[in-house]
Amino acid sequence: MSQLRHRNAVSPLRRDTPDRAALPTVDDLVAVERPDVPMHCLRPAVLAATARDFVTAFPGNVLYAVKCNPEPAVLRALWEGGVRHFDCASANEISLVRQMFPDASIHFMHPVKSRRAIREAYGRHEVRDFVLDGADELEKILTETGHAGDLGLFVRLALPPGDAAIDLSGKFGAEANDAVALLRAARPSAARLGVSFHVGSQCLDPVAYRHAMELAGRIIRAAGVEVEIIDVGGGFPVSYPDIEPPPLGAFLAEIEAAFDALELPAGVRLWCEPGRALVAAGGSVVVQVQMRRGAMLYVNDGVYGSLSDAGALGFRFPARAIRPGVETSQDLAPFSFYGPTCDSADIMRGPFLLPADIAEGDWIELSQLGAYGACLRTAFNGFDRAIIAEVRNHPVVRMADRSAA
Repeated sequence: MSQLRHRNAVSPLRRDTPDRAALPTVDDLVAVERPDVPMHCLRPAVLAATARDFVTAFPGNVLYAVKCNPEPAVLRALWEGGVRHFDCASANEISLVRQMFPDASIHFMHPVKSRRAIREAYGRHEVRDFVLDGADELEKILTETGHAGDLGLFVRLALPPGDAAIDLSGKFGAEANDAVALLRAARPSAARLGVSFHVGSQCLDPVAYRHAMELAGRIIRAAGVEVEIIDVGGGFPVSYPDIEPPPLGAFLAEIEAAFDALELPAGVRLWCEPGRALVAAGGSVVVQVQMRRGAMLYVNDGVYGSLSDAGALGFRFPARAIRPGVETSQDLAPFSFYGPTCDSADIMRGPFLLPADIAEGDWIELSQLGAYGACLRTAFNGFDRAIIAEVRNHPVVRMADRSAA
């Protein structure tokens, strides 16, 4: 049980890698530790295998979106799986990745950056790639890097609203005419010029990438400049109860076909920025029931903790009960959760399918939480304590109408 670590924020860096065969299972940990704070369970073998499959399948560079889960144990597992490129959104993320992996390729892909962050990224951490979506940001990058001659400049395109679970079309992105002007303005200063876009998080429609690629092609042609890279962003989906997306191959087929149809010069490369698709299956959280009122369970984690996506977004995570030494009922019933804070908005309606006789003191493992779980925790009401552990078993993914290991 020595792999347990208490945490209030991102865990401290650790250079050693535990023997995975000796790692405990989730049930072992619960039986021994009987945790009364949320316990985050990381599965390094799952993370490494998922990364390996994605890197092998994608016809270009895979940039892990660090914001999705910056836990060092996660980053180590992805590195083991072959990820060598990292999409960072802040100076702190850049520093973390560079500290862990001196040879990593780091890309500063936030469209709006402070001047100090740009200086630190370029001067201290050898970051050369920067995204932008406006003339002011281009000026900042050029000024704060001393008009360096080795910059990679990427113009992020605005996309029309789509049907992704989380639409990302409103906050960032240059409209077509502005993007044309930015490409022309950036070309003389760019050792590498690219366009990027993001179809939205948890995108279920492979054709969305084709439409975005077609828009990118029209803008590149209108600008009349050569580009070296097209970055298709993230958005690759994963399964949740009642959500079974098309396989990854369907998305990659659309991307490759649309890329070929652009008939760009030889040597133009594809990039992508997956987050959820790489790490969702590699993490879960174990919560404890503190009270039951009918079909409502009061648990010790919530929307101000690692279950933000289960709140306003209404994500349903695979759920199973853990009762060490006690037989679990096979009769399932739908439940909703209240989190531990005093805020009535701290509610996760689910429904989550659990044994009908679940009671105070029982534990619940919620899977598919390697993405946007622990990294979104706050200290609201003082509920900031949690445990992190690396485990060896694969998650049990219970969907609404079937079970699979």
